[in-house]
Amino acid sequence: MNPPDAPPPGIRLGPEQRLAWLRLIRSENVGPVTFRALINRFGSAQEALEALPALARQGGSTRAVRVVGLEAAEAEMGLAERLGARFVCLGEPDYPAILRAADAPPPVLAIMGDAAVLNRPTVAIVGARNASLAGIKFARHIAAELGRAGFVVVSGVARGIDAAAHEASLDSGTIGVFAGGLDRPYPRENRPLMRRIVDSGSCLVSEMPFGWEPRAIDFPRRNRVVAGLALGLLVVEAASRSGSLISARLAAEMGRLVFAVPGSPLDPRAGGTNQLLKEGSLLVTEASDIIDVLRPMDGRLGLRAGHDIEEGEEEMMGAAPTDSERQRIIEALGPTPVAVDDLIEHTGASPGTVHLTLLELDLAGRLERHSGGRVSLLA
Repeated sequence: MNPPDAPPPGIRLGPEQRLAWLRLIRSENVGPVTFRALINRFGSAQEALEALPALARQGGSTRAVRVVGLEAAEAEMGLAERLGARFVCLGEPDYPAILRAADAPPPVLAIMGDAAVLNRPTVAIVGARNASLAGIKFARHIAAELGRAGFVVVSGVARGIDAAAHEASLDSGTIGVFAGGLDRPYPRENRPLMRRIVDSGSCLVSEMPFGWEPRAIDFPRRNRVVAGLALGLLVVEAASRSGSLISARLAAEMGRLVFAVPGSPLDPRAGGTNQLLKEGSLLVTEASDIIDVLRPMDGRLGLRAGHDIEEGEEEMMGAAPTDSERQRIIEALGPTPVAVDDLIEHTGASPGTVHLTLLELDLAGRLERHSGGRVSLLA
């Protein structure tokens, strides 16, 4: 049996495999779901890379899909090493056990710092960038109390609540998740804090490439990793329309517990948290409100049985769809998300044929994937 803080067992990839995984996840239109489907279909990242152009053409792409070359992957590996970072792949011992248990976990994570904190019990704390002084003080207090209780704090290294939570948990363990590459810290004013996170024995993580400048559309993806790394997520302050509420929704979809701090109805920064409480989130006025609920989950409740991706065995999706099958599936899709099971039932096609057609559309940039395994066709 593993000691409480030991990483889960796993097999480390060889250097060539690691480069192939990095090339595949960095190639155009390949996300976590598509990555898994490709490995299942072809048995290895290298075989999947060779198949990408043909699959994209079959999905209707009118131009050559961008496949990341070996030199570009080696350059990113080299940059990571020079910056003191490394890549950890899904299924390897250092990959966070709890994130493995989430739906569609990132196949490759860049990590800077001590990865040991990634496999300790973790709580996410998120909230407003323009937080009130009271909100910042409360976030610091809760983060410090959680640290003393043995929990690691994870957040998005943003201004306001995120920064306060990281600062208060530097001595006990904290994880900062980037929306861009680890060499593109955002906001720049938090660079000293990011350095202190690494120097204190904690770590920074990102699924995005080195050199990637974070854009607005990248933050929900960052929020998904924040939520996926935690047993529960606390929202301290959040307006009625904020990224923190996206984090809360993602956490709930993953089966994580969502906590919220009540606030004055007159403060717009409390609009989102008060709404979460109306919808059934757990009310928090002190750290014990979180600790008492999460303490029984310290053993991760079987989370080590995660969604690993293993090379070497092909899981056949079925034969390539005929033109008529492919057309029938595409015609059944539209801008409204539908469940894949409903698509299979409606078209009468085999599950393997439907999944392979969706993979082709995905690689051609014509498919959008939604929560709950639903899909829609892009215009």
